[in-house]
Amino acid sequence: MAAEKTPARPAVRGRIVMLVDNGVNGDSRVQKEARSAADAGWDVILLGKGKAKAKSEITWEIGKAQVRLLPVPNPLHRRRHEYRRAVLRSPLAYKPGPLASYRRQKMKAWRADLNVRLILARQEGSFLTRLRLVLPRLASRFMQSWVNLRSRKTAELDRRRKEMDGPLDRFTTAFWQKTMGNRSWRRLEPHLWDLELAYGKVIDELEPDLIHANDFRMLGVGARAALRARARGGKVKLVWDAHEFLPGIKPWNPHPRWHKAQCAHELEYSRHADAVTTVSSTLAEMLQERHGLKELPSVVLNAPDAELSPEQAAEPVPDLRELCGIGLDVPLTVYSGAAAPQRGLDIMVESLPQLADVHTAFVVLNTESEYMRGLRERAEELGVSDRLHILPYVPHYQVVRFLAGADLGVIPIHHWPNHEIALITKFFEYSHARLPLVVSDVKTMGEMVERTGQGEVFKAEDVEDYVRAVKSVLGDAERYRSVYEKDGLLDEWTWEAQAERLDAVYTRLVPGSAVRPAAERGRVEAGA
Repeated sequence: MAAEKTPARPAVRGRIVMLVDNGVNGDSRVQKEARSAADAGWDVILLGKGKAKAKSEITWEIGKAQVRLLPVPNPLHRRRHEYRRAVLRSPLAYKPGPLASYRRQKMKAWRADLNVRLILARQEGSFLTRLRLVLPRLASRFMQSWVNLRSRKTAELDRRRKEMDGPLDRFTTAFWQKTMGNRSWRRLEPHLWDLELAYGKVIDELEPDLIHANDFRMLGVGARAALRARARGGKVKLVWDAHEFLPGIKPWNPHPRWHKAQCAHELEYSRHADAVTTVSSTLAEMLQERHGLKELPSVVLNAPDAELSPEQAAEPVPDLRELCGIGLDVPLTVYSGAAAPQRGLDIMVESLPQLADVHTAFVVLNTESEYMRGLRERAEELGVSDRLHILPYVPHYQVVRFLAGADLGVIPIHHWPNHEIALITKFFEYSHARLPLVVSDVKTMGEMVERTGQGEVFKAEDVEDYVRAVKSVLGDAERYRSVYEKDGLLDEWTWEAQAERLDAVYTRLVPGSAVRPAAERGRVEAGA
């Protein structure tokens, strides 16, 4: 689908360009930010990451906000040393690229040809022809061994380059960190420039009044765009929306330089943010200390919508139990959200043999991921595959109504620094679905559940304690559900309340952007 023409600038509030390093679908926080800001009168253009080989942008709308997925070619994904021959390090390895595969295939073809020629010589009874094939056959065996050796060396070099765990690798990583400081990401993770080169020009053309950069990889893109705009005399403001504490995450990418580079990149550009928002008060304090922020970041919880638009409310919501093929009388536990080993979903599978008749549903973005396939295989080994259901995401505005069909919501995450400090999205979604909770004993969520009484806390990665918690909740579910009837418990846990906080940040940063009375807006627009 071709990119649409950028809409005209609105007369009253201003233009916000939101940045995110994913395909938007599946990112409920970003979708809600875009929709609510547009509903509040801002001209919102959300730039997301499209496929590397896409020929053009993909566009659609979220409410009144425009979404544009930009093609992001990634030639810098490989680091510079991966394109060079390692003459000293591995002199027998082929140069990087397809040469090793070509040589192996060429040798196979040569030997196949020699084999056919020998067969024909035997059929024809030609001793002279067979004699002439002796040297080529001996040479082919020698060359086959030689090519195999060089191919093995090439594969070993590729592995070492990916793992970068050798003394020389550790030395060069430390060297760049020491000599370049926060700028070292340029050497350690040049792929970050691919994002800049895909997004930067588009942001400049849109001439925003405010840039909202989501998470750490978009921070640099947003900061550089703001600096360019200011150099041209503009007054664009930058909001950095920090979704997590970067030093405390389990790295998405196993490459040993990836996490170091992301942390350096974040530290370099955080000082350019005019305001910072984040997902919890604990994280706000940690960010202020780490980045030396002048003011405490504003907390904008990723809570679900309390009210739906007419078109959202009109859409039929899939029936969770129907998708699982079970009736209302069957106990059903649910996990909804990102799926990865550190999320602890395996404990829900391992517990099923001890929880007779209980079914478990995983609502995840990729139902056929390697992790999901592994859990499905484990369920088959345990003989409980008929009680495990792996389902795809529903639109974010349907999540609460969809999950309400379960008997309890589970958050079995492991003890990682980043897991200790926030009430994560699914916590609020489960709460608004009025599900009793079973959560691991991570600090913030564990303490909240114990304080409210809306569920049970179990020791992370302890199957027996998890089984205890589930049985406790299922044995008296209405007692836990009744907690949600308390006045005020869910009022602050709504996106509407959070959207007001976010809009207050925007309004403070952009002069003249405060919402005006309808009569005054009409005069301004008429004169525009």
